[in-house]
Amino acid sequence: MIEFRIDQRSGVATYVQLVQQVEQALRLGMLSPGDQLPTAREVVEATAINPNTVLKAYRELERAGLVEAKRGMGTFVRRSLGSGQTGRNSPLRYELAKWMGHARAAGLGKADLDALYTDVRAEHFPGP
Repeated sequence: MIEFRIDQRSGVATYVQLVQQVEQALRLGMLSPGDQLPTAREVVEATAINPNTVLKAYRELERAGLVEAKRGMGTFVRRSLGSGQTGRNSPLRYELAKWMGHARAAGLGKADLDALYTDVRAEHFPGP
């Protein structure tokens, strides 16, 4: 089950953070069709955010066709966003983890990695 983490200092609305975390879990294969999301009450207890914020995020996910609310049962994943290339055991993930290890050994910090990633991504995926 997904565990939400809220960063109050990020400048990103809390409900958007929840949506983004579900989307990421769907891309990485951590959530699959049929999986149940935590109830709003469980999310509120774990994160101390307003229940309406959780419900807003879940409605946004439902509008996108990613989840389905079943009255009295909960909210369930309808479809995945992942491909075989993004899962936990994918060769690309393995290569990236290996590269991250080399970068860390070379003394690069998180900000260095973010800058390098953003620059290289822009070279390979131009545009917005």
